[in-house]
Amino acid sequence: MASIKPSAHLADVRYEIRGALTRRSRELEAAGLPIIKLNIGNPGRYGFETPAHLREAIGRHLHDSEAYGHEQGLEEAREAIVAQQRHRGARGVDVERVFIGNGVSELIDLSLRALLQPGDEVLLPSPDYPLWSAATILNDGKPRYYRCLAEHGHLPDPDEIESLVTPRTRALVLINPNNPTGAVYPKELLERIVAVAAKHRLLLLSDEIYDEILYDGTPFQPLAEVAGDLPCVSFGGLSKVHRACGYRVGWMSLSGDPSRTADYRDALQLLAALRLCANVTAQWAVRPALQSAPTINALTADGGRLHEARRAALEGVAASQFLDIVAPSGALYAFPRVRADRLADFDDNAFALRLLEEESVLVVPGSSFNVPHSRHLRLTLLPPPEQIREVFVRIERVLAGMAAAHKPRAAVA
Repeated sequence: MASIKPSAHLADVRYEIRGALTRRSRELEAAGLPIIKLNIGNPGRYGFETPAHLREAIGRHLHDSEAYGHEQGLEEAREAIVAQQRHRGARGVDVERVFIGNGVSELIDLSLRALLQPGDEVLLPSPDYPLWSAATILNDGKPRYYRCLAEHGHLPDPDEIESLVTPRTRALVLINPNNPTGAVYPKELLERIVAVAAKHRLLLLSDEIYDEILYDGTPFQPLAEVAGDLPCVSFGGLSKVHRACGYRVGWMSLSGDPSRTADYRDALQLLAALRLCANVTAQWAVRPALQSAPTINALTADGGRLHEARRAALEGVAASQFLDIVAPSGALYAFPRVRADRLADFDDNAFALRLLEEESVLVVPGSSFNVPHSRHLRLTLLPPPEQIREVFVRIERVLAGMAAAHKPRAAVA
């Protein structure tokens, strides 16, 4: 009997954050080896807890959560999101232009499915969070990448972005604060990018899931305020700032001139209705999350656990013979790079496998984030600082071993 062939759409889809290296780490764990996992930004796996008042809000509403809810989400939750967005300067946002989903991941897919025709193009950062590329491809679109190079602080060049626009370009995606680089975009840069979108009538899609995870006083500028009347979809959720990944609650708010996005809003509503509704139970945590003082600040401030983990990563790079890094200003990751002058012949996937096999450390190769010829690796800042220090000791051992293996070959040449 012939085997079942998967969809051809999947040929160009990848998600190495939970890919082959993760499967190999599970095999090693099953064989009894303890693995240090730095591949996923999953706070609950590293001892972080969801704030108690969010759990209590859910508990009080269990009996109110047993029926399907509104396809766009609980009204009280959407009202809280509207209030947040208006406070941040977004125009034209109301409860009918807010959609709650099973995490931002589901909403990314819905936002592109409602927009794209076969062959339409979406401008994406390189590196990107790979779900954006996957959702573009799975919805018959074509990713076109603008570079966010370490030499430029992982910030994009608006002129390069504009040079990539074609008649088929429909949308421009920003990830700010950025995963994987930790870059946070200044207002002046966002203004230039918005000008490109306005000139070419592009829909702005702004992934802001890490909006309050910031270091050393770095300010966060919401894109919707800068966009003004220009159509803009802003994404947020409970997963990262509120350490509630398992709740699977994300939202997107549609701002700008409502007359320009009425049909798109209706398409989003149709898609939301087709999947009935998002998880009702956890939506009760949205209002208390957005209406109470942020709890993440104690973790990102000087002396807080995330700040000290970031410090440990930066010190690990500074002590290395082989690494450099742009210090992350936000989010939950470090994105160090192997220096070409110290190790010219470098393959990030081969390195990551060797680090796992030899040193029991799981990281994500930079090429997994749609970076060609990557010399980067991404590691989460969620483990305790002392564990991150140990990780960099192990990384250095593997890089030193690779460099030593290359020296005889260079001498022969």
